[in-house]
Amino acid sequence: MGKIKSIYLGAQKGELKKKVNQANLRKEYGIIGDVHAGAGSRQISLLAEESIAQLRSRDEKIGAGNLMENLRTSGIELTSLLIGTKLKIDKTVLLEVTEIGKHSPQSEKVFAMPQGCLMPLDGIFARVLSGGMIKEGDTIKIVADTPITAGILIISDRSARGERPDKTGSLIAKGLNEIKITPVRYKIIPDEEEYISLVLSSWTDEGGVDLIVTSGGTGFFSRDVTPEATKRILDKEAGGLAEMMRTEGAKRTKRAYLSRGVAGIRKKTLIVNLPGNPQGARESLEIISPILSHAIKVIKGTPCEEIK
Repeated sequence: MGKIKSIYLGAQKGELKKKVNQANLRKEYGIIGDVHAGAGSRQISLLAEESIAQLRSRDEKIGAGNLMENLRTSGIELTSLLIGTKLKIDKTVLLEVTEIGKHSPQSEKVFAMPQGCLMPLDGIFARVLSGGMIKEGDTIKIVADTPITAGILIISDRSARGERPDKTGSLIAKGLNEIKITPVRYKIIPDEEEYISLVLSSWTDEGGVDLIVTSGGTGFFSRDVTPEATKRILDKEAGGLAEMMRTEGAKRTKRAYLSRGVAGIRKKTLIVNLPGNPQGARESLEIISPILSHAIKVIKGTPCEEIK
């Protein structure tokens, strides 16, 4: 769960946005009084304080209002949110992520601006599904239409460098949707043990995901370190899930026994390592799908009589 660090709005285009203590959001419009509000998919913009801190380390002049965001957040990673993910602010305001700024075709051009605009790289845009008043310090959290949410973490040096498109993430997302688990996060990172552990722990500790499914880095290559990175942040292992994937997978190919993937629990989140091969990842997810929802409900503390 994150927080609204600060709120900004601007009355005219081309001017820096000014900091305000609170703002009124209108459904399907944005912040009342902000020049960028209106019909369309970019009704409101969000940028994480953590991203700004990285930029400020290179340019101390970076300050309030000159990054063109409406909401500055802390404690929630924004750029890994999937399009369509819903964010609830306090008790009334509901946003839907419509665009990840880093995907903008103008990102290189805008980033070259003197102000060092971060929106095209680390910002997100959203539409307002439900309006209301917001203020500094309000909580912001991921919500979903299904009881269970998931994050998909692809671990691949080549895909992280843009040398190979990821073909596995969409298959995992489809498989999760089929068992009524909503993917809300997706990210591609290199085979770096420290980085993998950092993302797994931050996604878990921020809240908003009941399940994290990783793909890649479970084999015998020297840079295959996903199991090691996962084990170091777990509270307890769930070895039966990994055993089930290997045993049932071996009925199709004995190479399933070469996967070193692990599964386990950190706080209230289940983490499962899948193979990097798209077919292997899809089949492994299918193997554990019949018991996955049950396992997550138990972790979340759902009373036995309510678990179907």
